[in-house]
Amino acid sequence: MLQTMFQVIDPVVAGGVLVLMIFFGILGFLAVGRRIGQRTLARHGDAGLTNAGSLETAVFAILGLLIAFAFSGALARFDLRRSQIVDEANAIGTAYLRIDLLPQSAQPRLRENFRSYVDARIATYKKLPDLHAAQRELARSQQLQSDIWAQAVAAIRLPDSRTGTE
Repeated sequence: MLQTMFQVIDPVVAGGVLVLMIFFGILGFLAVGRRIGQRTLARHGDAGLTNAGSLETAVFAILGLLIAFAFSGALARFDLRRSQIVDEANAIGTAYLRIDLLPQSAQPRLRENFRSYVDARIATYKKLPDLHAAQRELARSQQLQSDIWAQAVAAIRLPDSRTGTE
């Protein structure tokens, strides 16, 4: 039930609502801090603000660390995604080249299915902002992958296949 609830919530809308809440929260706390500062100045004058410089330094240091960690995490995720895409492209290329080991009669159909599979994978990535369309393309690519596997297993069993045991 929890999973279906999160599938209904659009991540773009949820992110936008979160950003707006944080923005207005910051504005609210700035207003509260200004009023507290004005009240402190009215009561004690400049003597009540002796530690303000140290406090500002600490706040800005923590803010700098938060920003640094956010960019570091984003860069790590970007590098991981790029590495996964390269690994997938290499695996597809290797499998495509290994079609040459199958009998000549099975190769054209498998090559065509591989092209369709690659097109489906590219379409999956292109449709990612629309999660439902991306999931449909992913299901299509998984079906093509199953078909390719079944055809490859059937081709190995053909009489003119090279199984490597000869």
